[in-house]
Amino acid sequence: QSRNNNSPQRSGMLCAGGMTAAQIVPAATDSQIADWLFDHLTAALATTAGAIAITVPGGSTPFPILAELAGRPLDWSRIAVWPGDDRIVPEDHPASNVGRIRALLEPAGAKVIALTEDAKPPHFAVAWLGMGGDGHIASLFPNTDPQVDDPHALRRLTPDPLPPEAPFDRLSLTIPALLDSDAVIFVIRGADKVAVFEAAIKGEHDLPVARLLRAAHQPVICFA
Repeated sequence: QSRNNNSPQRSGMLCAGGMTAAQIVPAATDSQIADWLFDHLTAALATTAGAIAITVPGGSTPFPILAELAGRPLDWSRIAVWPGDDRIVPEDHPASNVGRIRALLEPAGAKVIALTEDAKPPHFAVAWLGMGGDGHIASLFPNTDPQVDDPHALRRLTPDPLPPEAPFDRLSLTIPALLDSDAVIFVIRGADKVAVFEAAIKGEHDLPVARLLRAAHQPVICFA
């Protein structure tokens, strides 16, 4: 597999509270993000003879990256893939995250896990997140008041307002479940969203993304 060696410029920023450094990688292409994931997952697989797990977001942004990653020479049979959140719809519904993830990654050999209310998420080699313009992560919308010390790893939630493109109740990993990981990455497209993320780093608001960043203890990278 050929690699794209044109690495984008990296800029480092310190999260509010000084808990962890959040690095923003501007102008990152899908191929460069897939390169990072391939390298990270290859290293994680090399540390164990067993399986590893990752959590990935839904929406439109991750799937071109996942398609590139699916073609990389990873031992997918040892990788369990969890959605970070999902809409409570049948898997064959267009709004189902796990349905789309399964269709893409199961042919490569991955074990794709559907979220259920009694699921017990594992430790993740990487927690990959998106972020909405309102600062939500996974399905932890501002109205759900997510807590960094939530005793639950997964919650059933109702966003308010309901996004018109996906007006469904959700299952979502909580902040503690997402931070039970070796690394956290964000892929955020659009200047407005990047501004919300940068404001979270600076401690300028208390939206869900800011709460997660303040509590993070592992490397955090935002591909923008």
